[in-house]
Amino acid sequence: MSQLPFPLAPTPSDTEREAGRRLFAPASTFLKGVVAMDGLPGADRVEICFAGRSNVGKSSLINALTNQKSLARASNTPGRTQEINFFTLGESHYLVDLPGYGFANAPVAIVEKWQALLKAYLTGRATLRRVFVLIDHRHGIKAVDSEILKRLDQAAVTFQVVLTKSDKVKEKDRQRVLDQVRNALKDHPAAFPEIVVTSSEKSEGLEVLRAIIAGIG
Repeated sequence: MSQLPFPLAPTPSDTEREAGRRLFAPASTFLKGVVAMDGLPGADRVEICFAGRSNVGKSSLINALTNQKSLARASNTPGRTQEINFFTLGESHYLVDLPGYGFANAPVAIVEKWQALLKAYLTGRATLRRVFVLIDHRHGIKAVDSEILKRLDQAAVTFQVVLTKSDKVKEKDRQRVLDQVRNALKDHPAAFPEIVVTSSEKSEGLEVLRAIIAGIG
């Protein structure tokens, strides 16, 4: 049987699972919010970045991964939070939370400022090892998602798709959406060749994602 393009990430081994547990065992803390490149913290540790359109469940996933209910705070207003937020992850990693993209109602000046900061960060941060792009499992990759994927290709930054809210997906739609995501990813050279399926509410995929992050050095 031929290997599917962009298969689901495999179940971690006991060793990988334990490495993920240890990495996320200490309490993560909010370090700072950055609105310009000169405000970035020192590039002294591995950075793992989370990106996703507004209301994709990014804050919920970060909180679930770190076992903290309110580490990352969601905004119900797209475009309101225009900071790159840094969180500590032990003494070896930063978790980086990008503002939700897709600012249909945001002022042009805000959109342009965010896009400039995003481009500068993605192309100029040597310690950025991977961007996890969150995609709502109910809807698949939309046009606004394709824009950020193209930017990551241009920046030559490896990204990995994480499907969120899997518990909200109707069983009959699961494979169709997964096929749509796989087909879309074939056009992106920076895409990591595995997909992670998650549900923050049901804790699905959290051990897999923690183990992946622990293995990135």
